[in-house]
Amino acid sequence: MAAAVARGVGDSPVAAFLSPEITQSKISRITRMASDPNPKIRESAALSYHAPLEVYEKLSRDPNEGVRSCLARNQQAPCDVLRTLAKDSSETVRAFVAINYSVPEDAMEALASDPSDTVQRLVAWKASLREDDLLQLA
Repeated sequence: MAAAVARGVGDSPVAAFLSPEITQSKISRITRMASDPNPKIRESAALSYHAPLEVYEKLSRDPNEGVRSCLARNQQAPCDVLRTLAKDSSETVRAFVAINYSVPEDAMEALASDPSDTVQRLVAWKASLREDDLLQLA
């Protein structure tokens, strides 16, 4: 690394990864995956950043906790879907919502008074990260 810096290469990446283009075919595949009987396939759909709104909404009501947990972790999930998941019966799902940086403030406020101590602690931890960021900017 020191030799590369001395040559003027610096910390620049050697290559850039470009994601494949999002096509209608890919969106159709994600939509089909969301209806697969295998929950692991539905989890993959829930983690997709390119699923249509109706897929996210459907997966937010999936009977499998793992599918809903994956959706709760997805930072591209729409705010209304995250609001729905913030009220989920599963503590695990609500915990993943609490640490998702895309969660709207009103959902975070609701999670701050969640019946689960774990969810409450995650909300407090996330708020402390925000406070640390603000202090560093000052």
